[in-house]
Amino acid sequence: MRTAIRRTVLTASAVTLALSVTACGGGDQDGGDGGDTKAKGGGADKPAAKALTAGELEKRVVGAGDLKDHQVKKPTKDDVAEPGTLSVEQAECEPVARVLSALPVGTPAASTQRLVVQESAAAKKGMPSMEELAGMTEEEAKEATIDSLDITKTMTSLWSYDADGAERTLGTLREAGRKCAGGFGMSVGGEEQQVTKVGEEKLAAGEDAVAWTVGTKMDGEPVETKVVVLRQGATLAGFSSFNIAAVSRGESFEQPTAVIDAQAAKLR
Repeated sequence: MRTAIRRTVLTASAVTLALSVTACGGGDQDGGDGGDTKAKGGGADKPAAKALTAGELEKRVVGAGDLKDHQVKKPTKDDVAEPGTLSVEQAECEPVARVLSALPVGTPAASTQRLVVQESAAAKKGMPSMEELAGMTEEEAKEATIDSLDITKTMTSLWSYDADGAERTLGTLREAGRKCAGGFGMSVGGEEQQVTKVGEEKLAAGEDAVAWTVGTKMDGEPVETKVVVLRQGATLAGFSSFNIAAVSRGESFEQPTAVIDAQAAKLR
């Protein structure tokens, strides 16, 4: 899914959802420096953090065995768009736009992603049949259809940086969230989207974290996305998540804490 592009159109008899998430593939490079160094007249210098390689991130990214009642898969070629298609009206808001779109801030040494899907019991049953809908009132049919879309999709990204890159990047994100709390305009893949708010949330995860509820409007339809970026050592884990039923109802939903906790545990 191209994360910045989310459309949900609901009628009593049909639902159309256009969903895509943008990702940036990561390279595989060690990025360390040479041997140990010691400061003259002092103790040993603290060694610079070394970025995890792409292979190491693959071992640490959340998998199906780490989460109960969740589906976990690698994004396909059709799920990703070119990072170069992102444009933001206010330059200082680009870091927020990038993680909202599941893109890294800066240039990580390596990255990987997984799409994590959680369905409610009603969603697992699927859409009501025409026979079932025929026996319902219009309001009941609408609610039953929305209930069948109670699906939370979370793009989980790992980005590894050399030295203090992860720490500095998280600081950049925190500052950008404050500056752009009132919203901004952006575009991904030629699709325009208006961010209406970047609301800070409290979340304790990893060694440090930022968490927001990002409100957007696309074709006049309001959408809320939960965005979290946590740091563990030299690695950032990003989460861009939304619930299809909540989008349809215009309601809020909870952070995908099970996904966040499972990923944080694999990075420790």
